[in-house]
Amino acid sequence: MTATDPSHELGALVAWLDAQESPYVVIDRDYRVVAANPAYRELMGPFGEATTCYRLSHHYDVPCDRAGETCPLQTALRTGTKARTVHRHHTTDGERYVTIELTPLPDQTGTIRWLVERQQPLPIDRHGETRTQLIGQSPAFRRMVELIDRVARANAAVLLQGESGTGKELIAQAIHRMSHRADKPFVAVDCSGIPETLFESELFGHEKGAFTGATQRKIGLVEAADGGTLFLDELGDIPLSMQVKLLRLLETGTFRRLGSTELRTTDIRLISATHQPLAAMVRDGRFRQDLYYRVNTFPIRVPPLRERTGDIPLLTAALLKRIVPEKPPTVTPDAMALLEAYHYPGNVRELRNILERAVLLSNGQTIRAEDLPDEVRFRSAEASEPQTSQGIGHESDALDDAQLRRLAETFPGPRRALAAHLGISERTLYRRLAALGIGRRKPGKK
Repeated sequence: MTATDPSHELGALVAWLDAQESPYVVIDRDYRVVAANPAYRELMGPFGEATTCYRLSHHYDVPCDRAGETCPLQTALRTGTKARTVHRHHTTDGERYVTIELTPLPDQTGTIRWLVERQQPLPIDRHGETRTQLIGQSPAFRRMVELIDRVARANAAVLLQGESGTGKELIAQAIHRMSHRADKPFVAVDCSGIPETLFESELFGHEKGAFTGATQRKIGLVEAADGGTLFLDELGDIPLSMQVKLLRLLETGTFRRLGSTELRTTDIRLISATHQPLAAMVRDGRFRQDLYYRVNTFPIRVPPLRERTGDIPLLTAALLKRIVPEKPPTVTPDAMALLEAYHYPGNVRELRNILERAVLLSNGQTIRAEDLPDEVRFRSAEASEPQTSQGIGHESDALDDAQLRRLAETFPGPRRALAAHLGISERTLYRRLAALGIGRRKPGKK
């Protein structure tokens, strides 16, 4: 370790940190980097004397707390105890999410002169693993990452709640990779795709002859996940008859194969996901209350893409790299503006489908606005238009005359398609258009 402060009091600390595999740095009260071990320099790259932690990590000219970030140094100085947070840092491997643990070191008088910071890159955006990356830097995404970091190393059951297409399985995989079970199996179960009659057999396995067609013994997914993580996707689709058996598994760690009396044990960490409102299902009697409390130990809300608009450029670049690994196409500014303005009812899954279609329609090197689907171009255009007090809704009267005229002139489909697009009847549409002096389109005209 290179120390820029010659104080002898640092000697023993520097020697200890040099032997650590994790990146460590010593910072003074004024954010100056006093010492850094080899692992830290390898992570952050070379840096000169008298640099500050915020300039090195964020390329900021001011401390984190003056740039909209949570500053662990200020937290540690204020509380006198260890501070922990998640930041996105510039590293030798690009921008990465890292866990920061900052420990204050008071002297004999109780004055904090130095703080030791340990950094741990999170394996959620690792380069070279594009299909399992979690990508984003919006505030909603960062809040979710902080929760992932908090729970990953525990054994608590996690419930991921979010709309379809938000990437809940990728988040479950990230939690598994960050846990102490990372070298054990990760077994995903699509609860919505298993018929009720086969659910018990798939989950717990069966013995030979347990039912017609059971010609040999089969281990279940619970047994296959022993020591690792069991991910139950679409938890709300589990039949009521199976929920009590799942509860017993979670409470006791025991189960029986179908057709067997032998009690077996397993050690699993449960992560569940659903887009359904489980609390409402409990009230309606469609989901067991005791099971709900058991799986909901640590809930994480997965934000929809419409709450992560700042992440669209990052996600677009990453998805295009997956779609065309050899030479990903670029996106023109006007096309990107439309992508950022779209609502994405299908979330990240829909964004990928939009980009796959655009790649096929483009020249292969550049995606333009006209390569995007109609729903993106016109819904995005509507979102960017000034609205009346009623807003743009499902009645033509909610559109002012200029907006309706522009849509009528630019919409690529027939009038009936425009009426469906606006959610109104053709008769209502024609009435408004006639008032504007716009007649019916001739047959065949688009």
